[in-house]
Amino acid sequence: MEFRNIIYSFILAAFCAMPSLASAQEAAHSGPWSLSDCISYAIDHNITIKQQDLHRKNQEIALNTAKNSRLPDLNGSVNENFSFGRGLTSSNTYSNNNTSSTGFSLGSSVPVSELNLQAATEDLEKAKDDIRVQVAQAYVQILYDMELLDVALNQVSIDSLQVDRLSEMELNGKASASEVAQQKAALGQSRLNATQARNDLNIALLDLSQLLELHNPEGFSVVRPSRDIENFLLPSPDDIYADAVTAKPVIRAEEFRLKAYDWTIKNAKSGYMPTISLSGGIGTNYYTLSGAHNDSFADQMKHNFSQYVGLSLSVPIFNKLQNRNQVRSAQLSKINQELQLESAKKSLYKEIQQAYYNAVAAQEKYRSSTDALASAKESYDLMLAKYENGKANITEFNESRDSYLSAESTLVRARYEYLYSSSLLDFYRGHQLTL
Repeated sequence: MEFRNIIYSFILAAFCAMPSLASAQEAAHSGPWSLSDCISYAIDHNITIKQQDLHRKNQEIALNTAKNSRLPDLNGSVNENFSFGRGLTSSNTYSNNNTSSTGFSLGSSVPVSELNLQAATEDLEKAKDDIRVQVAQAYVQILYDMELLDVALNQVSIDSLQVDRLSEMELNGKASASEVAQQKAALGQSRLNATQARNDLNIALLDLSQLLELHNPEGFSVVRPSRDIENFLLPSPDDIYADAVTAKPVIRAEEFRLKAYDWTIKNAKSGYMPTISLSGGIGTNYYTLSGAHNDSFADQMKHNFSQYVGLSLSVPIFNKLQNRNQVRSAQLSKINQELQLESAKKSLYKEIQQAYYNAVAAQEKYRSSTDALASAKESYDLMLAKYENGKANITEFNESRDSYLSAESTLVRARYEYLYSSSLLDFYRGHQLTL
């Protein structure tokens, strides 16, 4: 009974340890995650990446099988025969006797391409690139939501101060109860906006943590980038494409598949060629005749030992046009792959053009938003001074404040759109995704 309790305790401890084991690697990373941290972790743990890696490993096995098929084979056999009635004796005469024989033999004969493995490897790299972009997009969304939360909390702080100020003025008879109530309503709306902004940030953190296959999003946070984008120069789409067409795995994968079809055509054409086969083998047997003297097993195995070598030539003459159709089919497949490669290049160029246009638009939006924020800040400061001196009412003040906060939000979005778009252009050129 004591031993059974020990076993039960061990099993219970193992189950209790499973969650901690699943999150051990996550716990090893302390503090906020950088974009590089997120991408590296996603590459190692994302399920899509793991599935694509399994496909690549299957291609390795297929390649190994194809290579081994060129080796000679070796087969062994053992047979036992019984004969009743009239049969051939060991002296090559016939008699009515029961016979048995045992035979042993060994025989051998010597009668897809690595490019498919290379294509599968590039497909894996493309899947990694896709995950890198998805992680970067989710990361930027978190940064944007963090900034919006800061703006919302700042708005709460401003409105709280105004409520306190108006409440004090009401006690001194310098503000009406309606003004205080109106400002309290504005504070309530600000707090509601802050709650929504915090929820949006939590959802964004959850999305990225799931993309990284984290055990749970608790305690997960990211680093705010400090990259200067003021003087960032955008390269032309043609320059980006010239680098991307040689760097991106989606193009290399299609090129490897195109090369593989050259071997497919050669293999199909080999059906027109004669085939030479070399074969060989060794064997022996043991023979007994009922009612007669028989040599011992060892002697017969030694004396009956035989070898053979064979060479055969097969010349194809007519095979119902199968070879011709196989060659034509392979040639058509190659043409289709050429079109597939061209389509992949056009899609890549279109993606680069779109990313470039988005970057240009984000750059212009960032510049105009910077100017707009400066103007809104100046207007807000003037309105605040007028309001505090009793030369503007609370409605005018709140309108000015809302315009200022809206300009802040617009600039935040523009900045991160510009940061992401410019980084994406670098990524197309074969550089790492950085913010």
